[in-house]
Amino acid sequence: MIMGIIPHRDPMLLVDFVKELEPGVRIVAGFHVSGEREIFKGHFPSEPVLPGVYSVECMAQAADILLLSKECYAGKTPLFLGINNVRFRRKILPEDTIEIRAELASEITEKGVATCSARIYNRGELAAEGDVTLAMR
Repeated sequence: MIMGIIPHRDPMLLVDFVKELEPGVRIVAGFHVSGEREIFKGHFPSEPVLPGVYSVECMAQAADILLLSKECYAGKTPLFLGINNVRFRRKILPEDTIEIRAELASEITEKGVATCSARIYNRGELAAEGDVTLAMR
């Protein structure tokens, strides 16, 4: 289902499953952070932690699925325009499975631009949050 909606592929596909989806309204998705990922060899070898930019990308990809599942954006390419109000609150470690939640915050349909509020939960606790703005082209 996911690869039928968004263009991302391994190693940059950072959403493994969708638990809930109301197209254009909200999504609950997940990602298993495999300890085999190359990034952990350098971030950090003695104490591996998922880089914050990966958390941002997880939020953006969940928002991509949320928006591209709307009929008006189906088949478009999501372009990352920015993220605001981002906060990292908890570490995400190898072998964690995170839950990514996003909901539509605002949209300019005629321009194909939308902002989604997104949050990542790890072990039931808020790990990261931010407002992701995307353009559908």
